[in-house]
Amino acid sequence: MEIGIELRRSIGHASLRFIVLLCAAGAAATAQSLPTRHVRQEIVNGAASFVSLLPAAQTLQLDIALPLRNQSELDHLLEELCRPQSPLFQQYLSVAEFTQRFGPTEVDYAAVVRFAEQNGLTVTGTSPNRLILNVQGSVRNIERAFQVTMASYQHPTEPRTFYSPDREPSPAGLAVPLWHISGLDNFSIPHPASVHRNLVMKGKVTGSGPGGDFLGSDIRAAYTAGTTFYGTGQSLGLAEFGGYNIADVQTYFANVGQSLRVPVKGISTDGSPLSCTGGCTDLEQALDIEEAVSMAPGLDEVRVYVARASDVDVFNKMATDNISKSLSCSWGWSPPDPSSDDPIFQEFAAQGQTIFVASGDKGSYGTGVLGTLNIYPSFDWYVVSVGGTVLTTSGAGGPWESETAWSDSGGGVNPNFWIPKYQQVPGIITEANGGSLAYRNCPDVAMEANQDNYICFDGSCAEGWGGTSFAAPRWAAYLALMNQKRVAEGKALAGFINTRIYEIGLGGHYTTHFHDITSGSNGEYSAVTGYDLVTGWGSPNGAGIFVGGK
Repeated sequence: MEIGIELRRSIGHASLRFIVLLCAAGAAATAQSLPTRHVRQEIVNGAASFVSLLPAAQTLQLDIALPLRNQSELDHLLEELCRPQSPLFQQYLSVAEFTQRFGPTEVDYAAVVRFAEQNGLTVTGTSPNRLILNVQGSVRNIERAFQVTMASYQHPTEPRTFYSPDREPSPAGLAVPLWHISGLDNFSIPHPASVHRNLVMKGKVTGSGPGGDFLGSDIRAAYTAGTTFYGTGQSLGLAEFGGYNIADVQTYFANVGQSLRVPVKGISTDGSPLSCTGGCTDLEQALDIEEAVSMAPGLDEVRVYVARASDVDVFNKMATDNISKSLSCSWGWSPPDPSSDDPIFQEFAAQGQTIFVASGDKGSYGTGVLGTLNIYPSFDWYVVSVGGTVLTTSGAGGPWESETAWSDSGGGVNPNFWIPKYQQVPGIITEANGGSLAYRNCPDVAMEANQDNYICFDGSCAEGWGGTSFAAPRWAAYLALMNQKRVAEGKALAGFINTRIYEIGLGGHYTTHFHDITSGSNGEYSAVTGYDLVTGWGSPNGAGIFVGGK
């Protein structure tokens, strides 16, 4: 293999591929195939044209993921945790318990560490759950370790190049199975789910902010009327792919005449700077903090998990901290394999953590363009996908009056995911909502996301902003209110709530807990009575903060 790697510096790409194939064939007996995909279809079918080989000395950061153990036992546990009749109902695990039962063994983890070091890769971080090993190394050593050739390609839909391996990685000489290797490509970069309107097109607004736009406190008043919970005793976690300036958040609350009493703690998961300077924008990061704190102004803390681009580092740190039981992600991207984060999401569910993910801001999506919409991870079984609505209140700072579907609310069917069990119950997918009986349908719930919100970012403030990126942190904060209520009642935390949401939707008290949104569409799908692929089950009705049980 090393002969092929060195020769690549002086031969053409076509000849290089031939030599690497020959060398890889010689090592095939000692190499393993990973169960997840790494090479984009655009490379396979030629839509992304070859530009050049990556410099051998260039350094890349990788996240090597190991598979979970006892998967069938974990699948059973996740079902039992959500079943009220089970003795395991809401008996969530600690990180140590999850690792002992389902994480990779210490022996296997140590073997992967040795493999990395023997191949010239530097270990930069280890993980308490032994799921992820962070390494960095030169392109030359990465190619040798995983029997790939790293090159840059012209992006087929964006004006930039990206790097990628030319084939699926095969770690030679490693007897321990691997799950996925993140960082081998940068084809898809996380994008925030936020949009700005043309202010000339402004319609009816009923908020108490500048120009009648909604403040975060208006949203709390609309959706939590009649409640006295503020998130006390709860922590909320935000996944972000850039730093933030706390001064922007402070300016927001000062401008709206409110106090910022919630501590904001930044956690860099890959060495990225926590502050936003230079060409950075903290639009998404600041609005997520502002909306979460406004919805739950008594939170013990907001934890902002920051990485340059590694969702693996962000999500895994959220899981191994296991401090924030309510999590939010308002970013979307298109991974080479949409199942690659599942082990971490399953750990969330086993530990009683729920993550809310923005469903996107481009309306309905067909299967032909799923890969270009950057809507992952909103389709995963183990996340709550959040769509958008247009809210009307009785007046500035007033209670909920009416709600329709937001025309840009992301929603649809993803053939990359089979339909989860909580969507298979008769009465959920109907001819009226046009959903799929075979594949995952989104979103699950919704909240106000119209372009009528006031926020502060990048050193100034503006009206006219919206997107499902507003709806996700609002729902996460709403869950924090629920969890405060449950603790006060001596109950377990709500945990992963999708199963319960669908049970409530089919139950006799649906409208006690939800505003059923029945008008509006996102293009292909229309809001209908009950579940739909624009607003899910609808928005929260604050009079009945839900998720009952033990």
